[in-house]
Amino acid sequence: LLVRLGDGVGVFAFLPVHPENVGHGVVPTGQESDDKKDGVKKGVGFLTALRIPGVVPFSLCLFFAKLVAYTFLYWLPFYIRHTPIGGKTLSVQAAGDLSVLFDIGGVAGGILAGYLSDRYNARSIVSAGFVYIAIPVLYMYREYGHISYFWNALLMMLSGVFVNGPYALITTAVSADLGTHESLKGNAHALATVTAIIDGTGSLGAALGPMLTGYLSQIGDGWTNVFFMLYGAALCAGLLLMRLVMKEVIQMQITPTTAKDYESIGNDRDVKNSP
Repeated sequence: LLVRLGDGVGVFAFLPVHPENVGHGVVPTGQESDDKKDGVKKGVGFLTALRIPGVVPFSLCLFFAKLVAYTFLYWLPFYIRHTPIGGKTLSVQAAGDLSVLFDIGGVAGGILAGYLSDRYNARSIVSAGFVYIAIPVLYMYREYGHISYFWNALLMMLSGVFVNGPYALITTAVSADLGTHESLKGNAHALATVTAIIDGTGSLGAALGPMLTGYLSQIGDGWTNVFFMLYGAALCAGLLLMRLVMKEVIQMQITPTTAKDYESIGNDRDVKNSP
C-alpha cells in the first residue's frame, strides 16, 4: 500500500503534463500550435477534474472493482491449492495453471464490456450490470467450485468475465470520455489528470484487497469472510454508479423519440419543398 501510494505521489508531483513543458516537441518559430489558434487552453487542476460529472463515482467504483480483481489475482492460486476440488487437492503447479483461467475470462469480459458499451452507448449501465452479476457468480464459485474440476474452471472463467470487464472498461473508455467531457468546453487537456485520478483510486483498492485477505482468511470462517468482503465490494461498486445508470436510462428513453421527431420534421420539409 505504501509503495503504491509513493508511486502515485511521485507521478503527481514530477510527471510533466506535456512534453513541451520540459523542452521536447517545441513548435518551431513561425508555426502556431492548434491550442494557440483555438485560444489558450491550459490543463485543468486536480479539483477541477474532480468536479467533472462522473469522475468521483467511477473512481470509487474502480476502487472496489480492482479490490475484487486483485484479490483474485494474488490469492486465487493459494485458495485453489488449499481447497479440495472433486475430493482431490491440487499441486502448486496445477493450482497455478488453473488460476490462469480467471485472467482468460477477464480478457473476454473486457472485450464484451467494451462492445456492449459502444453498441448501446451505456458505460454506466454496462459497468454496474457486470459488477452486480459478479456477486452471484462469485457466490456460486465459492459454494459449487469444489464439486469438480470442470465446474471450478467454468465458474472461475465467468468470475473473470464479470470482475475484470468493468475494470477494463473504466480504465480505458470511461477515462477517455470523462477527460473530454462537454463541461470542459473543448479543453482536452484534462485527459491525463482524469485518468490519473480514476486509475490511482483504483490502485488503492488493488493494494487494500489482498492485504485485507491475508487478515480475514485467518479469523473466524476463514475464506468465507474473504468472499463476503468480495460480495460487499462488488455491491458497493454497483451502488456508486446507480445515479449515472438512471441518467443513462432516461437518456436512452429520450433519444429515440428525439430522433423520430427530427425525422418527421425533415420529411415535412421535403414535402413542402417538393413541386
